[in-house]
Amino acid sequence: MLRLATAMLCLQCRHVTSSPLNLRPCVTLTSAENQQTVKALYDLSVDIQKVRKLKGWVLRQSPAYTVEVADLLKAIGASEPIISRILTVYPEAVLCNPAQTLAQKDLWMSVCPNQKELVGIIEKFPASFFTSSSHHGNQRNNITYFQNLNLNKRIITKLMASAPQSFIRPVEQNEDMVCNLQQTYQELGGEEANMKIWLQKLLTQNPFVLLKPPEVLRHNMLFLRDKGFTTAQLLYLLSKLKGFVTDLNPDSMRHTLAYSQDTLGCSEAELRDIILKCPALLYYPEDILAERFQGLCNAGISMYQITQTPTVLELTTQIVSYRIQRLKLHGYDVRTASLDVLNGTKKDFETSYAKLQLRRERPIFNPVAPLKGDD
Repeated sequence: MLRLATAMLCLQCRHVTSSPLNLRPCVTLTSAENQQTVKALYDLSVDIQKVRKLKGWVLRQSPAYTVEVADLLKAIGASEPIISRILTVYPEAVLCNPAQTLAQKDLWMSVCPNQKELVGIIEKFPASFFTSSSHHGNQRNNITYFQNLNLNKRIITKLMASAPQSFIRPVEQNEDMVCNLQQTYQELGGEEANMKIWLQKLLTQNPFVLLKPPEVLRHNMLFLRDKGFTTAQLLYLLSKLKGFVTDLNPDSMRHTLAYSQDTLGCSEAELRDIILKCPALLYYPEDILAERFQGLCNAGISMYQITQTPTVLELTTQIVSYRIQRLKLHGYDVRTASLDVLNGTKKDFETSYAKLQLRRERPIFNPVAPLKGDD
């Protein structure tokens, strides 16, 4: 589940950082490069060739504020190598007006614990920091709103960094989505006292949930209810899937559930139990599931074993094959033993593997054998 969450979150982050947030609509684009910009970037050890290849249009715009942006970054503690990396990856930053950038710095420092952490955020999410000044009003309103929800500053900072679009839009849109999430949580029997923690986990797990239409969550919950999941089970799935439940849709889940039931040869009730053990199964399209089922079958693993440990389907075929081979070297036969040892992250597997190895090396104590005494 963690692997899937991370992968999806990384894909969406790449989409965010590759989409300029309407930096400066009044810059002038010329056919020739702005030599002042080129020289200033060169002096900062920026990879000019990489900028030309990926974002050459930046070098042809005027005015640019390369020196001013670099000075501001230095003032908050960014080293020269960090400044070079930021401007290589996100050269659009030099198009931001100095006053606008200063205002952004003040805005971020209202939720950032310190300047060092802000530098780290800018290095990882430069597009989230260098946004148009026209968005400052919405950003402030959204910060205030999330603070009123009792979300701490660290969580708000993470939201601003990883999902900047949710802060540049009107606060009313976030209010609608959060109210919908809270209402759904309560309708499924969630306790009021736990709602704050639940909402924090949901937003940090997938901050892009705020960008989804409010009705998406309700449609998905209604679909799963029609499939026989009880209210308590729906609340469990909602908590396990966290914000990623809004990335699903009834059509994709319908195909996934039908394929899984047909492949496993189980009843609808049995399939619900499998989904409760492995909620991530709802995400995978048929082609990915087909590859993973086939890989497990090729290793001699039965469908019954998969139904008992369905979380093994969260692993890629390559990972499963590698782990099976390592276990085989120490006499562990997955065809007749539990699949639990295959599960988890790399660290989880190494821990389980070490325990198996230790168990094999430890001498077996025979309680009826005579004890050797001192001569």
